Amino acid sequence: MLQTRRQFLANATVVSCGAVLVPGCVGPAPQVSSGGPVQPWYRRTLRWGQTNITEADPATYDIPWWRNYWKRTLTQGIIVNAGGIVAYYPSREALQFRPASLGQRDLFGELVNAARAEGLVVLARMDSSRAHEDLYNAHPSWFAVDAAGRPHRAGDLFVTCVNSPYYEEYLPRILREVAEAYRPEGFADNSWSGLGRDQICYCDNCRKRFEENSDQSLPARKNWDDPVYRKWILWNYERRVQLWDANNQVTRAAGGPDCLWIGMNSGSISGQCQNFRDYKAICARAELILLDHQARGEDGDFSQNADAGQLLHQLLGWDKLIPESMAMYQAGRPTFRKSSKPRLEAQLWMLEGMAGGLQPWWHHVGAQQEDQRQFQIAEPVYRWHAAHQEFLINRRPLATVGLVWSQRNTDFFGRDHPNELVDSPWRGWTQALMRARIPYLPVQVDDLERHSSNLALLILPNLGALSDNQVESVRQFVRRGGSLIATGRTSLYDEWGQPRADFALADILGGHYVALGRENERPRELLGETHHSYLRIEAGSPSHALNLRSELLAGFEATNILPFGGWLGDVIAAPGAHVPLTYIPPFPIYPPETSWMREARTHVPGLILNSDLPAGKVAFLTADIDRRFAVEGLPDHGQLLSNLVRWAAQGRSPVTVEGPGLIDVRLYSQGHRLILHLVNLTGVSAPHGPIEELVSVGPIRVRLELASFPGSKRVRFLVSAERPRAQFERQAVLVTLPSLSSHEVIVVG
Repeated sequence: MLQTRRQFLANATVVSCGAVLVPGCVGPAPQVSSGGPVQPWYRRTLRWGQTNITEADPATYDIPWWRNYWKRTLTQGIIVNAGGIVAYYPSREALQFRPASLGQRDLFGELVNAARAEGLVVLARMDSSRAHEDLYNAHPSWFAVDAAGRPHRAGDLFVTCVNSPYYEEYLPRILREVAEAYRPEGFADNSWSGLGRDQICYCDNCRKRFEENSDQSLPARKNWDDPVYRKWILWNYERRVQLWDANNQVTRAAGGPDCLWIGMNSGSISGQCQNFRDYKAICARAELILLDHQARGEDGDFSQNADAGQLLHQLLGWDKLIPESMAMYQAGRPTFRKSSKPRLEAQLWMLEGMAGGLQPWWHHVGAQQEDQRQFQIAEPVYRWHAAHQEFLINRRPLATVGLVWSQRNTDFFGRDHPNELVDSPWRGWTQALMRARIPYLPVQVDDLERHSSNLALLILPNLGALSDNQVESVRQFVRRGGSLIATGRTSLYDEWGQPRADFALADILGGHYVALGRENERPRELLGETHHSYLRIEAGSPSHALNLRSELLAGFEATNILPFGGWLGDVIAAPGAHVPLTYIPPFPIYPPETSWMREARTHVPGLILNSDLPAGKVAFLTADIDRRFAVEGLPDHGQLLSNLVRWAAQGRSPVTVEGPGLIDVRLYSQGHRLILHLVNLTGVSAPHGPIEELVSVGPIRVRLELASFPGSKRVRFLVSAERPRAQFERQAVLVTLPSLSSHEVIVVG
């Protein structure tokens, strides 16, 4: 559906408002619900839009133009600035700032009326985290302060305190005012959770409440080993959940039972930690998640958008919706709010989100744009989405590999280095699994019992902080015959990040922690510094173990060593465990004459295989290959990780995809249907800049297992106009896709 620049120019005669039309996408979007009671707005609104109003917009806001844009993009719901930092309606709150360009205009009200005339859902957007100086001067006790009593500031604005009357009296008055006067379907809030984790608020409100909650004074400084500081962390999490519930109580009382307060949340677990937003607790009480995750990060990975969708749906449920703010301007690094994001860059990010179960939400900053290219991006994607929306919701992922995560691990093990200790190992695995075209599910560690029955393999990527109960859940999974891959420091710390004497899963992992006095090297590890170290492939293999060269070490037949880059030395293998990879310590790179191995062989394990288990397979990757793969992207590291998965999963996978290129594979069931997303990322997942052209690959050969779908005999392509070439076997179907440009969705059944 996305096109190269050459194809775009060739088809430029078939345009509508500057956007390429998608074949077969005509007319309005079909209704989600056919027959029966009408679904609530938060179940049926699938395509969203937002024009983030600037203070300069009210004087020239062209509502008729935007109404036409809503129609062109088949948008079903819009998010409109109402109040908070800036009010765009005549508020009774005299200290709520109104821009001079607004005059007497009720811009928010006009936009609500226009949206109602088009049959659109409206969310009133708030921003409750900051305020102007007039409000600060009138109510200084409402604002966060440091230990010296100085207010925390964000530019010219003052940061509000979540424990003050600002959140408990002032904002509820604004929510009630907007709900009663304009009847929006609900409320969004851009920065609803107040001061972040890197700063402690010492205002009187916080001092009093923390003391009442814990019988302790506020911590004097950040100290992860201080029990009071850890209490402060959890207390802040609890307060944000209280705000979520309190705001929903206000909006539902004023606007009706379906008038939801939804906030906005990050697609990054580390980002949620920084803002004290407990994703599991939020999803347990949410009907809808508004995801503020607008562009790929510095790692250059498009597939993280699909990962975010699947991770959140595993918490929220697959029957609920997750619209994602998708920037039409150049978001990320660098950011240019008024320049268009390159069309292919924005569209591929949107398609990856849909592959992960997200709903599209175009986002512009400002109602006036000199760079009109922004308005050519969303329309073809939205029209394709409208034509095929029935296949993009109310489905369940199919996978036999579970990738385990924990927000508390990010907090109490990752601490001040979450990227190095938590995010990078996770990202290394997601990239390796995508490279191997192996579908996987993000599984929150406390949900193992709920999700593990359909999984053949669990992967624990440096999951250092685990409670005793969480450890027992993992142990039970293995005892029931499941396979396990654990890496790094998994289970070496308790739930608070305090070190244990040994790995809590040592009996399962086949390895033990031994303190060798190398603590002075830890800071270098945390910084992700690369060493000139290697792993040796051990030739000897016990008769009861696997054939190393043909299975676990496939692709490494012509080498005895693998590049490593990290450091090892505090793990020993248990008696009887098999060690196929050992550590070669660093030696000089320069000058070349000195670059030879000082210690060519050690007994330090880089990989331990526990063969003493009755059914499943267990691999303990003590070398942080997952983190290294995320940072350096060496093919050897990705190959080793994918080999480990194939070995441990013992061939159990619902789909096999063969052919050239880097392809993200996401598989779902929907009743008696199978729905397979293939997103072509060949040559585009690089951090050096936005993509400019797509590289088509093919032919792509797909094998889908049909053991649970015996009646599925129809195959459709939702993107390509080509007729599918399919061959049905007894319990599988083989489909050949001649060429893959941007993406394809294959429906069987």
